Amino acid sequence: MINTIKNRLVERGNSLIETKPEIAKAEFAHSLNELVCDLEHYPHGFVLGCIADRQIKAERAWMVPFYLKEQIGSFEMAHLEAITLSEMEDLMRDKHRLWPAVAKSYFLAIKRIRTEYGGDASRIWSDNPSSAEVVYRFLQFDGVGPKIATMAANILVRDFKVPMSDYYSIDISVDVHVSRVFQRLGLVDKDASNEQIIYRARSLHPEFPGLMDYPSFEIGRNWCKPDNPNCAGCYMNDCCLSSVN
Repeated sequence: MINTIKNRLVERGNSLIETKPEIAKAEFAHSLNELVCDLEHYPHGFVLGCIADRQIKAERAWMVPFYLKEQIGSFEMAHLEAITLSEMEDLMRDKHRLWPAVAKSYFLAIKRIRTEYGGDASRIWSDNPSSAEVVYRFLQFDGVGPKIATMAANILVRDFKVPMSDYYSIDISVDVHVSRVFQRLGLVDKDASNEQIIYRARSLHPEFPGLMDYPSFEIGRNWCKPDNPNCAGCYMNDCCLSSVN
């Protein structure tokens, strides 16, 4: 049964990678496409979106780059580099519940993109690096921990089809949906920690653990809700240990 569950999650994950890059745009508001989905012209928009994705809803976090552009009237690196830390704090005020920390992270990220990547954030992932190298490069940004770093690498591969030499170090980014689904499917114990879920994914699909991330999130968001789950509509219904239908 465990193999059946794993194979279905992996199959769904592979199907997402095989779809067109435009799938990424469905995750964000239309007005954000030019910033967070245009890796050719605004790769720093994607990086800044990732950095803001903490302790608030993802939909709101990914709006932060858009708010920044709206306030300064530009999103070119030359204009972003001219913003002082104090000015960044004023720009971020009330845009994020952690706005002082996010302002500092944005200020330092812009400086890092200039000094380490020549002002071109796409150099973080454009040299066919290993997945570990991409995760490491994101971890070097202020405010970015393993969850954000692996999420960033996963989105680059899954949604933007960015090539990497391997996918071993792209883990699941555990949130409430992924945790609930892993527990209800019987992949981990009901009181499993985030670390246990991460290592369970590694054991099930070591070549690309994070491949099971979005399928699990998708199940949790669409069918496996905390209350009144729609088990009949879920494609895991016939093998889920917690199915009520």
